[in-house]
Amino acid sequence: MTTEPSTDQVTGPPDDLRRLGRLIGTWHVTDPSGSGAVEGRVSYEWLDGQAFLMQRVDLLHGGQQARGIEVIGHTWPLGAEADPDITSRYYDHDGHTLDYVYELDGDTLTIWGGEKGSAAYFRGTFDASGDRLTGRWVWPGGGYDSSMTRTRS
Repeated sequence: MTTEPSTDQVTGPPDDLRRLGRLIGTWHVTDPSGSGAVEGRVSYEWLDGQAFLMQRVDLLHGGQQARGIEVIGHTWPLGAEADPDITSRYYDHDGHTLDYVYELDGDTLTIWGGEKGSAAYFRGTFDASGDRLTGRWVWPGGGYDSSMTRTRS
């Protein structure tokens, strides 16, 4: 038995995911406090069909190399409804995975670690040009400031 995809599926990203398209491009990431908590580059691009965003990560984070990819979008199991949350899974160069939930409200991006409402999250704000995102990663007992500046669209 084969399952054929529905012909009434939406083409292109849903509106909430489409809004995350403002992340498309290559970004230089720094800790604006100067503590060196994070430094490096991330890039975002649409996967074919624009149903998912992919992030490529190459950072020095807390003195450790962090390289990997993240796939961002709505989970949509065959025969079921699409999940209303934008979720992601990050795959690092050591084989570990991390899960996130993305929310964009106006110019404020929140990335929840694990699940929405988690005590671990990033919250940042895009500047008027959309080429700078400044915020803070927070988790129980820690956190750091983070600033991303677009270097290429």
